[in-house]
Amino acid sequence: MQVDLNGVINHKYKQFNAKKEGHILLKGRSLIDPSDFTRDEFREIFDLAHQIVENPESYRKSCNGKILATLFYEPSTRTRFSFEAAMLRLGGQVIGFSEPNSSSAAKGESIADTIRTIECYADIAVMRHPKEGAPKVASQYISMPLINAGDGGHQHPTQTLTDILTIERLKGNVENKVYGFCGDLKFGRTVHSLIKFLSNYKGVRFILISPEELRVPEYIREEVIKKSGIPFEEVIEMEPYMGQLDFLYMTRVQRERFFNEEDYIRLKDRFILDADKMKYAKKETYILHPLPRVNEISTDVDADPRAQYFVQAKNGMYVRMALILKLLGIY
Repeated sequence: MQVDLNGVINHKYKQFNAKKEGHILLKGRSLIDPSDFTRDEFREIFDLAHQIVENPESYRKSCNGKILATLFYEPSTRTRFSFEAAMLRLGGQVIGFSEPNSSSAAKGESIADTIRTIECYADIAVMRHPKEGAPKVASQYISMPLINAGDGGHQHPTQTLTDILTIERLKGNVENKVYGFCGDLKFGRTVHSLIKFLSNYKGVRFILISPEELRVPEYIREEVIKKSGIPFEEVIEMEPYMGQLDFLYMTRVQRERFFNEEDYIRLKDRFILDADKMKYAKKETYILHPLPRVNEISTDVDADPRAQYFVQAKNGMYVRMALILKLLGIY
């Protein structure tokens, strides 16, 4: 097995190259939570995403005449840019705002009125909001597809699609793997969404590495992990478990979720992955991170071929291209 110049592991993807007959139609659907779609419906999205990775030029005019609206009430780089790049690479156009003060939200306009207005101009919308449940509320007022790009510390389903596509391209499938999650597991919505998604698959095991104050929320532990019968461990050290992992999913401690600065400062550098710690990992223990990083991954890890977080960021564009095409009913 070899790594190409982009750091992507070369596997055989014959199963992704041919179009399937009898596609499941997702036209008009919204994606707010990972439980909104079935495994077969997500499989449709992933199969299309793999095809796009292999031949992106074939899709560059697919969304001619279509408009994507981006409603970002909270800062974003990768999610917003990847959605915008996805739509532009599909031949569509993008409108929207990157922070609420540049919209009528600054004047007190409700989410319901904003989204109903946006529906007059766009064919599909993406929303990020600091309040949990805001995209769900918005989706109830419109008939066009709405995609949750992150709501508070709750869910981030398209990051999960990005993660799964990356895992499949590195290992072929998500089953029968050991997944380590490290850092802020309490407020990390990317962690919550990915755990929820992976819990539907057989043979997965979780090692949850965090300070006690930042453990996964009780509802994730009880209603998702335990209810699914997934073996898991909650630990406060990284090194002893590195050799067991197929994937280590690092996360930053999120300053914006803390109520006081002292707690943030005390916890922010609790776990730092560096080249020395990578020596404890297997040859094919891949490092993922939803980004942005702060201090939790040292830059001396970047040159390690097992560091896949920038490839992961690029995969986010491809999987969002597939999602847009599916929700618009173009494929």
